[in-house]
Amino acid sequence: MAAYVVVTREKTRNPAQLEQYKRLAPASFQQYPVIFRAIHGRHEVLEGAAIEDIIILEFSSYEEAKAWYHSPAYQAACEHRFQGGDYRCILTEGNAAK
Repeated sequence: MAAYVVVTREKTRNPAQLEQYKRLAPASFQQYPVIFRAIHGRHEVLEGAAIEDIIILEFSSYEEAKAWYHSPAYQAACEHRFQGGDYRCILTEGNAAK
């Protein structure tokens, strides 16, 4: 069953650190096939606090998404994301195919 990682940037604090993250993060997907369902597109918050950006990733399973997130390559990139801004990252399982 597919799983989705939804990442929202709530506030940029250090653009240089985010550029480092953008440079490093793509390598983390080499072992983990992903479909980018939404990336840096137009968005509108209909309820809740405003966000600056959103990305939605689709993985083949919940376990694969967790493995990607906790992978050494992604965690190394995250060090720059953590310094660069305030984010929310959510992992959710999709619906079973009918």
